[in-house]
Amino acid sequence: MVRFCWKPASVGDDGDVNGRVEGLLWYKDLGNHLYGEFSMAVIQANSSLEDRSQLESGPLTSDYLGPQGTFIGVYDGHGGSAASQFVSDNLFANVKSFAAEHQGISENVIQRAFSATEEGFLSVVKKQWLSKPQIASTGTCCLAGIICNGMLYVANAGDSRVVLGRVERATRETTAIQLSAEHNVNIQMERDEVRTRHPYDPQIVVKKHNVWRVKGLIQVSRSIGDAYLKKQEFNREPLPNKFRLPEPFFKPILSYEPEISVHKLGPEDQFLVFASDGLWEQLSNQEVVNIVSNSPRNGIGRRLVKAALREAARKREMRVSDLQKIEEGVRRHFHDDITVIVVYLNPKLIDNSSLLASPLSIRGGGSANF
Repeated sequence: MVRFCWKPASVGDDGDVNGRVEGLLWYKDLGNHLYGEFSMAVIQANSSLEDRSQLESGPLTSDYLGPQGTFIGVYDGHGGSAASQFVSDNLFANVKSFAAEHQGISENVIQRAFSATEEGFLSVVKKQWLSKPQIASTGTCCLAGIICNGMLYVANAGDSRVVLGRVERATRETTAIQLSAEHNVNIQMERDEVRTRHPYDPQIVVKKHNVWRVKGLIQVSRSIGDAYLKKQEFNREPLPNKFRLPEPFFKPILSYEPEISVHKLGPEDQFLVFASDGLWEQLSNQEVVNIVSNSPRNGIGRRLVKAALREAARKREMRVSDLQKIEEGVRRHFHDDITVIVVYLNPKLIDNSSLLASPLSIRGGGSANF
């Protein structure tokens, strides 16, 4: 029997308000945000789901006096779901708070929201880690997008990814444009970047079992959480031995700071696909964009997840139906948790700053026990 380990929550939408569940799959086939439609899907592979995600549409400031917009978040947790759940519960609230202070969205607002979220989680770790030391080794990748006043703000820490589907006027074909860079040390450029930040540590990146890892422990170089690689005070007993470094460190080994980019959206920009690396491990950017542009909108999140599962099964020379019978936990040996949010862009709505709609909030993910 399959146990589903989490409940999604949604407010302000019609139809399948909370999405639907099929075994280890949760999905919201189609909903409306301020600038068009969206579709979401999440498939669990770990023994408990570590991915969290959200889509929020409506006021972007806590005082409701600032701009309206759509916020998208994908949080790929590791070492448990405590960090990804904390980010899901706090990052958007922090964005709204700083946006109210500045009366708008900016790179500075997003940077401050990430910083406040990181500080908030590290304070939770400080309170709890003596009784729950494993919380010090919990972290999450953090990908956020904000659509507001015709602009798209992308902030990324970790190896989730957002890809834009853009129609080329000459050919009418939809091209994939990657809008975020991955902070994963299996990428040469990222290894070089990490070595530059830590010039006096020859062991800052180590290859183990053919995989590059920071200090031999973790593939991502930026995250929220992972307190044991941010502050020396958490890299000691009672932290389990396998996470402890032999030498003390005096500056954070991992960074929480997001890489932020700003894009003006145009009429040729059709949709955005935000997803955890579980999707991109199986499908290329252009494969994903081709599926979205050649398929009905209703259920497109679910369709992408199923395409990824087909590819994971093909790599193991097995049938998808057999893969889907494998229970959570064991399933992680075949594919990762996968979260997908497809956000369609209606060009008639994107530049309209006077839009008003009832607020929408939908979460793909569960609730951690703090």
